[in-house]
Amino acid sequence: MTIKLISIGKTDSKPLTTLIAEYEKRLGFYVKFIFEIIPDIKNSKNLSEAQQKIKEGELILNKTNTSDVIILLDENGKQFSSVGFSSYLQKHMNSGIKQLVFVIGGPYGFSEDIYKRSNGKISLSKMTFSHQMIRLFFIEQLYRGFTILRNEPYHHQ
Repeated sequence: MTIKLISIGKTDSKPLTTLIAEYEKRLGFYVKFIFEIIPDIKNSKNLSEAQQKIKEGELILNKTNTSDVIILLDENGKQFSSVGFSSYLQKHMNSGIKQLVFVIGGPYGFSEDIYKRSNGKISLSKMTFSHQMIRLFFIEQLYRGFTILRNEPYHHQ
């Protein structure tokens, strides 16, 4: 199985980029991982929130296949402990899907088309974090999830 993370907009912070790259490298020992960044929409200041979400949604859908399982990182999604998230990953791996896609939306969230196409939503916290930081937090949790599944000493209970 391949895990793909799709995100809107680049990460401006060099320290965050360095940490993201470190966890991407670590993830490579467990699973094929693809981190795909969709560039910010040009002239977004001339668009309404709804128009921007629609354009971002089209770009997201262009990066997915019809057979993909798409999970949105959404503040209203289901929350997991790290152990619970590792079980969630295991269930998807056991299901035989080819690609599990997680999506971090743009500044205004997701379009209705993305919500309709998605197979679920998860939330990392009830708190709000910058989209750039969520990338690091999520990739680290993916890595943590795989170390839990392998009973490796990274995660402590």
